[in-house]
Amino acid sequence: MAFRITDECLACGSCLDVCPSDAIKEGNIYTITEECADCGACVDECPQGCIIEE
Repeated sequence: MAFRITDECLACGSCLDVCPSDAIKEGNIYTITEECADCGACVDECPQGCIIEE
């Protein structure tokens, strides 16, 4: 299972605090790095629903 952040990301930061692997890279649109543990904690935190399973 892998997750990615879609282009609709508003870079609000909600996902950053819940990621136990610090696998979310900040930018204009956030991205999930290879350090992702596939726990899915970020999915429920995204108010825009921008984190999806691939």
